Amino acid sequence: MKTFLDTKFQYSWFILLMSIGLLFSCKNDDLDIQQNFPFEVVVLPVNKAIAVGQTEAISMKIKNTGSFSGVQYFFRYFQYDGNGNLIYEIGKTGKKAFLPNKVYFLSDAKSSEITFYYTSQSNVQQSFDIWILDNFGNERQLSFQFNSID
Repeated sequence: MKTFLDTKFQYSWFILLMSIGLLFSCKNDDLDIQQNFPFEVVVLPVNKAIAVGQTEAISMKIKNTGSFSGVQYFFRYFQYDGNGNLIYEIGKTGKKAFLPNKVYFLSDAKSSEITFYYTSQSNVQQSFDIWILDNFGNERQLSFQFNSID
């Protein structure tokens, strides 16, 4: 029959071995903090037809699945049918027209609400895509198509 001292001795060895194992399993001093959160873009409805010179507001909201203060958003667009200008209002500093296929920083995207303005410059059907990107490589493509109003 085991004595109280034998049981206590075995228990002490078990605690010692578990402590050593725990110490050696903590090799990395860095904490793993998730920074890369995928996002979705919700677009409010837009008109399906546009006249030459008419401007259509394209309002959208970025919805994150998580929260990280270091996320930055960018966009680019490409127009493959028709002709027009895409403009983004930057706070109170005014509006800025953009060139197709260039990447631009969305400075006001911290509020997650973005409004682009598309102005038609042709009397044919117009189609273009807007890509919203973040600094972690996540990307969402949004396609728009306007029929011409004579």
